[in-house]
Amino acid sequence: MSTRPRPSPAAAAPSQEVYNIIPIHDFLTEHPSLRYPEVRAAAAALKVVGDLPKPPFVDFTPRMDLMDWLGLLFGFQLDNVRNQRENLVLHLANSQMRLQPPPLHPDGLDPTVLRRFRKKLLRNYTNWCSFLGVRCHVTSPAHSRHQTNVVLNLRRELLYVALYLLIWGESANLRFMPECICYIFHHMAMELNKVLGGEFDDMTGMPYWPSFSGDCAYLKSVVMPIYRTVKTEVESSNNGTKPHSAWRNYDDINEYFWRKRALKSLKWPLDCTSNFFDTTPKSSRVGKTGFVEQRSFWNVFRSFDRLWILLLLYLQAAIIVATSGVQFPWQDQDVAVALLTVFISWAGLRLLQSVLDASTQYSLVGRETFWLFVRLILKVLVAVAWTVLFSVFYARIWSQKNKDGQWAGAANDRIVVFLKVVFVYLIPEMLALVLFIVPCIRNWVEELNLGIVYFFTWWFYSKSFVGRGLREGLVDNVKYSIFWIIVLATKFVFSYFLQIRPLIPPTRALLNLKNATYNWHEFFGSTHRIAVVMLWLPVILVYLMDLQIWYSIYSSLVGATIGLFSHLGEIRNIDQLRLRFQFFASAMQFNLKPEERLLGPKATVLKKAREAIHRLKLRYGIGQPFNKIESSQVEATWFALLWNEIILTFREEDLISDREVELLELPPNCWNIQVIRWPCFLLCNEFLLALSQANELCDAPDRWLWSKICTSEYRRCAVIEAFDSIKFVIRKIVKNGTEEESIVNRLLNEIDENVENGKVTQVYKLTVLLKIHEKLISLLERLMDPDKKVFRIVNILQALYELCAWEFPRIRRSTQQLRQLGLAPVNLNADTELLFVNAINLPPPEDVVFYRQIRRVHTILTSRDPMHNVPKNLEARERLAFFSNSLFMNMPQAPSVEKMLAFSVLTPYYDEEVMYRQEMLRAENEDGISTLFYLQKIYKDEWVNFVERMRREGAENENEIWSKKVRDLRLWASYRGQTLSRTVRGMMYYYSALKKLAFLDSASEMDISMGTQIAPEPPRSYYTRDGGDNILQPTAAQEISRMANGIGHLFKGSESGSAMMKFTYVVACQVYGQHKAKGDHRAEEILFLMKNHEALRIAYVDEVNLGLGNVEYYSVLVKFDQRLQREVEIYRIRLPGPLKLGEGKPENQNHAIIFTRGDAIQTIDMNQDNHFEEALKMRNLLESFKKNYGIRKPTILGVREKVFTGSVSSLAWFMSSQETSFVTLGQRVLANPLKVRMHYGHPDVFDRFWFIPRGGISKASRVINISEDIFAGFNCTLRGGNVTHHEYIQVGKGRDVGLNQISMFEAKVASGNGEQALSRDVYRLGHRLDFFRMLSFFYTTVGYYFNTMLIVFTVYAFLWGRLYLALSGVERIAKDRSSSNEALGAILNQQFVIQLGLFTALPMILENSLERGFLPAIWDFITMQLQLASFFYTFSLGTRSHYFGRTILHGGAKYRATGRGFVVEHKKFAENYRLYARTHFIKAIELAIILLVYAAYSPLAKSSLVYILMTISSWFLITSWIISPFLFNPSGFDWLKTVYDFDDFMGWLWSRGGLFTKADQSWFTWWNEEQDHLKTTGVWGKLLEILLDLRFFFFQYSIVYHLRIAEDRTSIGVYLISWACIIGIAAIYITTIYAQKRFSVKEHIKYRFIQFLVIWLTVLVVVLMLQFTKLTVVDLLISLLAFIPTGWGLISIAQVLKPFLISTVVWDTVISVARLYDLFFGLIVMAPVALLSWLPGFQNMQTRILFNEAFSRGLQISIILAGKKST
Repeated sequence: MSTRPRPSPAAAAPSQEVYNIIPIHDFLTEHPSLRYPEVRAAAAALKVVGDLPKPPFVDFTPRMDLMDWLGLLFGFQLDNVRNQRENLVLHLANSQMRLQPPPLHPDGLDPTVLRRFRKKLLRNYTNWCSFLGVRCHVTSPAHSRHQTNVVLNLRRELLYVALYLLIWGESANLRFMPECICYIFHHMAMELNKVLGGEFDDMTGMPYWPSFSGDCAYLKSVVMPIYRTVKTEVESSNNGTKPHSAWRNYDDINEYFWRKRALKSLKWPLDCTSNFFDTTPKSSRVGKTGFVEQRSFWNVFRSFDRLWILLLLYLQAAIIVATSGVQFPWQDQDVAVALLTVFISWAGLRLLQSVLDASTQYSLVGRETFWLFVRLILKVLVAVAWTVLFSVFYARIWSQKNKDGQWAGAANDRIVVFLKVVFVYLIPEMLALVLFIVPCIRNWVEELNLGIVYFFTWWFYSKSFVGRGLREGLVDNVKYSIFWIIVLATKFVFSYFLQIRPLIPPTRALLNLKNATYNWHEFFGSTHRIAVVMLWLPVILVYLMDLQIWYSIYSSLVGATIGLFSHLGEIRNIDQLRLRFQFFASAMQFNLKPEERLLGPKATVLKKAREAIHRLKLRYGIGQPFNKIESSQVEATWFALLWNEIILTFREEDLISDREVELLELPPNCWNIQVIRWPCFLLCNEFLLALSQANELCDAPDRWLWSKICTSEYRRCAVIEAFDSIKFVIRKIVKNGTEEESIVNRLLNEIDENVENGKVTQVYKLTVLLKIHEKLISLLERLMDPDKKVFRIVNILQALYELCAWEFPRIRRSTQQLRQLGLAPVNLNADTELLFVNAINLPPPEDVVFYRQIRRVHTILTSRDPMHNVPKNLEARERLAFFSNSLFMNMPQAPSVEKMLAFSVLTPYYDEEVMYRQEMLRAENEDGISTLFYLQKIYKDEWVNFVERMRREGAENENEIWSKKVRDLRLWASYRGQTLSRTVRGMMYYYSALKKLAFLDSASEMDISMGTQIAPEPPRSYYTRDGGDNILQPTAAQEISRMANGIGHLFKGSESGSAMMKFTYVVACQVYGQHKAKGDHRAEEILFLMKNHEALRIAYVDEVNLGLGNVEYYSVLVKFDQRLQREVEIYRIRLPGPLKLGEGKPENQNHAIIFTRGDAIQTIDMNQDNHFEEALKMRNLLESFKKNYGIRKPTILGVREKVFTGSVSSLAWFMSSQETSFVTLGQRVLANPLKVRMHYGHPDVFDRFWFIPRGGISKASRVINISEDIFAGFNCTLRGGNVTHHEYIQVGKGRDVGLNQISMFEAKVASGNGEQALSRDVYRLGHRLDFFRMLSFFYTTVGYYFNTMLIVFTVYAFLWGRLYLALSGVERIAKDRSSSNEALGAILNQQFVIQLGLFTALPMILENSLERGFLPAIWDFITMQLQLASFFYTFSLGTRSHYFGRTILHGGAKYRATGRGFVVEHKKFAENYRLYARTHFIKAIELAIILLVYAAYSPLAKSSLVYILMTISSWFLITSWIISPFLFNPSGFDWLKTVYDFDDFMGWLWSRGGLFTKADQSWFTWWNEEQDHLKTTGVWGKLLEILLDLRFFFFQYSIVYHLRIAEDRTSIGVYLISWACIIGIAAIYITTIYAQKRFSVKEHIKYRFIQFLVIWLTVLVVVLMLQFTKLTVVDLLISLLAFIPTGWGLISIAQVLKPFLISTVVWDTVISVARLYDLFFGLIVMAPVALLSWLPGFQNMQTRILFNEAFSRGLQISIILAGKKST
């Protein structure tokens, strides 16, 4: 916190005023953006102040404009006015640039631009007014052609827009409440209208003036009262731990403004005595509004009741039909009538829904919501009435049938009456079906704000401002309906024939068992109903969740099909790129080069057809124009410039070497070469193949030979380029004016003439070409030799002359003939003297271009390598393949930079790493591995390239890098981690790409052709291997630096202005001010980033201490001023208080969003990256906002992600594969055809001015919005937005790479989904979406996690059911009378295995098949299984189910920082135990005990095969839950580390701890923290927790009756005696503990005596029982299986009852016993780990499994883990 005084606006001169993007304050400043007339027009429009009334007591100077006038009128802050002025001017200028056709007067603001913007920005406000039925205060000016009226109308529109932006820009946290903003704007617009209309104040009789004005008047009078109310509510939530129903969040306060009562209650100016504000006591204050979030599993039913009704009714119908035994229900009238009971059940489920609504939403009822109370009660009563009505009419049917003895007329008449009642019941459903078929009518009706509509819909919905008109178009309707009809049909057929019908025989067998004796005391008689329930429960659970499986199958197939038709994966690798590279240039030009738009703004059908045909030709290489692109075309040079920029970017990122740059670049046009000069990696080996063909066809006609060569475009170009280059080189090195020059020219001209006349094979012996080829290679090598020995060059030229003049022609010519033709010297004796002795003139070493081209020609002539491994780097290959493939996909045409949509990128940042520090890179972990060493091994080729680049820049060796290039070294390492510097570099590629594209857009043919003219570079001093400092011939490595600027050296100076107007990057560094104040290294690193990226802006929150405990908070925007060479403050806008009231990330985004610019905003997290080649396509992507997708234009453009952390380890690969399938195939299907894609934290692009007035790009209410990103998608859909997905562009994304990091991430997401299940957004979407979209929404959000939890429940139900059947004796009895029981277990087991595989494997296989090919995808899948990927996915399933269930039941969701670092260090056993004990280990131990007991007592388990079939998947789950944390832990099975871990675990377990001890230091602290969720849970949560814990008592109840001492008795006394034993054991333990505390220190002998006495008595009792009863030693061991679970159940219940027990003596005992249990569990988990560690070779195998991906790429993980650094 800074202690400087309150900052005041500096009274700087206009020319010295700091500006953000454009200097609006001074048009005389030389700035590239001011050359646009549109900028001047927008700024000039704001200057039309004219006759506006001047604010009193203020000097209104001529320099002030409309924004200043509004600022003075309502008391807005000066910097808010400045900020929004630039925001408005930029937007209006950019909009006018895009206007088609262009305005007649570009120097004036076009009214159309302003009107469209006003309508879009204020659409939500006008809808709000219409919803409330109040008059809108935005008066549309009357259209008039009179110039004065036009200006006044324009000014009024500007004032409305500017007023809204100023309100929004200063509203701080209120921006999360869009209708609150509407309320404020409504009244301020009213006051503005009164001022503009010249009205008089009724009270004073003076001209009307707003109710508040002055310094910060708006902030103090409007924002602060509402802000304080929000803050008070948040504080009352106890950091979000109180139930959501006990306090108002952002949504509650916002929805208060959905009712007219807000207008009456709050008034204007705001009445702070209203019960809305925190000035009133909590008891009389307004409570929850619109919705009450109650924590319960029933929320899943409430929100998606239509789904559960469908599933339960079908289940009932299927059971009825299966039980009847008939094939079809209409074959038996009894069955058909029995099916009518589904309507009774339907009415009953409606009753349940009504009761749940009433029980959860009762707190909404008040004096102002009386009709809500009426509806809740009426719904319950009506549901009861329907249930009773159906029951009565159904009973009458059977009574009549039983009376008649058959189905006679009277009974049939009653059936007809029942069906009539059903018809009445179904009328609303049939009406809904009709409206579903015609969605446009439903949308129209729902969007009508008429009382009659509200009257008819009152019964079904509460009046809601959102969630209206959500239906999609008819075509989309049909698509997703067909999808779900197929899925549901498959599911229902499968469920009936393979789940329900097979269970009927065993159920009948159980119910028909007579005289069965149970092995225990049976409380409920011998009806076997509990056994039937246990039999059916797992099947019903599978039935309820397996729709998720079928969705996964069909969505994967549909997603793969859509991807196939989208042309994904057509270019999968570099080899396929080589085949299509000749069409690549045309594709790049077609997609990335803007065309002249001579037509209107809308494309004609003919134009669209022409583009489709053009794209088809490009994709399949049809037509001559696409076969070859010669270098004479400007388009080829345009392509070369962009392609080379991409290659240079790869080099700057150290993905490729200097040599690879030469092989990949498209060299500029020079040496008069007649063809396009393809990259060398395409021409490799082509010349030699052509030479071989010439040798073979030496006697064939020229036409045959040339046609053979021309079968390959690259071969043709290689031959022509080599020929033209050799001619140029020879002419270049021979002196002008010499006789040798004349001979060379004549000889070359003769060859040219024969080539043109097609007489090459007639005139020349082509077999001599091989000798000429050898000599040419020698010549080029001599030219590349730094020594440049001329005599050797003379010898080679002489040999070449002799070959060409004497041997090459078929007819040998004499010397005389040669002299006559000018092909031999006249004055030289050819036999004794040599040519060229004095005729060689070599270019100087400074001629960089010449020698680079020499190397290129040499490569073409000599290369035999097919160069399939160029580039060598895997990431470079993947990026090139994707970029080239994307250009053949369908994407919008790119506009020019000037006419593109402007956009911003926003990245929230807190205190993560900006750059890796030097000491961090050098610091070694416990294995002796430094971060830098790890990176050098993981990215070995990139490190080599980096060292090569550093040597080029002056570092002689790697050691000098630490001294001379340490900043470059830090950046290199940071760019390979998940750091802010990596993200900034990636996002700034947008700026770089836009500058280059702006140049190419405006460049003439001359400008572009200038890109081919390369000026020579002065000689460089560089270090040679021998340490000398010499000036020699520049090498390829040195010449790369010349290309560093690429297109940049051609810039005219205006490109940066164009780019800045279209792109802004804001990083919300929330605590940057604190970092600066503390001198934190991160502040200096952020300043470095600003200095190196001129388009980067940093927004942070500054805290200013005014003394006496007063603190003011400011949103501050800074930049680095390149002219002043220092950081400058641009804007400082005061906040009403502390920033963070809700969740941190959305609050951070919200404070910085006011500094963004443009029509769109891309949300980028701090672990993302971008690529230059992808940034080139951003113009295309933004054009999608102009196109309808369905019946709406998009409001969120979904963008594909590329996970870049998959190569670190196999675990990272598993996570990467899972994420990749989700962000590609999954999102693809959600967007089309399902139309339910939301926003999942991806790099999506938002329509900025659509979201600004609708609550922003995320939600921030504490805890409920912990997954803040997806709520932006919910909000977008509910408010009528449209979310699309585009896969021709991608953005990099980092993921967690260690198991603990991944688990914390999974926990955060699962907890977030648990909170979503409670939210109003999910409830409204579940009810307002049509049935099929609701299914899509459920199974892709909350439903996925709910069904994951059901999977675990299914395992529990199956195993507990089996245990019940085995221990009760029912299984033994049924085994003799039914053979289907065994089959049932196998079926359930296989079902579990199948769903596990389908959940994770199928989407990955199909997406990999699509993008990489089928065989590679299958190989990857097999490899993943060999690396035990199934263990990881099963383990993750446990994590998700635990946290989702716990959050719904108890709450406790919180943000979990994962670290995002490199994970190679070994995690200790204690750390793993703390993290996974409650989530996995204890559950696995419970299931293992069940299986062991079952194996001991089940008659089915006597057959090993049957037991294995029934339990193999369960044992697999248990194994994965216990072993995975160690299997995926580096050195997890190292014996020494295991020993050290055990000692550390014991030390942690017995540590006494203290008040400030952390969980990782003391077991007691950790144990208490693990119970935190029980502190905040409600009564129902505690009761359900206790009920679940009661299952542990079943072990004791069932096992004690099987002990020999029980002697087959089944009385209740046996069970009671077992409890007496437990009490006795507890008494012994308590006595020992009491003695220890009382006597162990001062009276040690007494303590030892009591210990001896207790042990002696215990042993005595056991011996006596062994001797005089039937108790056996086996009984003692089995008793442990009974009593240990009971003890754990008691401890678990005690934890729930902690508030009642903590003050008693019992609590100390609970703590003591709980510690022993954790010791016991820890030893059980440690045992298999220790065993595997002891086995020889297992550690090496585990390392191989964990790092196999790295091994396959030639990495040395074994060296890393051993810490043996190789030099």
